[in-house]
Amino acid sequence: MNIHESAEDYLETILMFCEEHGSARSVDIAAHLGVTKPSVSFAMKRLRENGYILMGDDNRITLTEQGEAIARRIWERHNLLTSFLIRLGVSESVARADACKIEHDLSDETFDAIRRHAQRG
Repeated sequence: MNIHESAEDYLETILMFCEEHGSARSVDIAAHLGVTKPSVSFAMKRLRENGYILMGDDNRITLTEQGEAIARRIWERHNLLTSFLIRLGVSESVARADACKIEHDLSDETFDAIRRHAQRG
């Protein structure tokens, strides 16, 4: 699963909207990520071509099984890292922002070690 950070952000955002509303819309993704609608359209085209998303006739976006697996992996990392940083004494807003930066580049080995440590405490 080698995918670019921006694609992971899009998939994670789609997952969040799908869990809240059953699907995502390009306009919601653009607003959430602070990007333009043309940027979202380009990204959705690439994600669809790579088999990560499906677009309905009504332009509603849902995740494929492969896309959902990537999104859930990133979402898990984001949530665990945010919680971990908050427990270290970092403010929630900074912890969320830092988790977004860390979640993509952290090795599986290091993430697993953080997960084990967080589960103990």
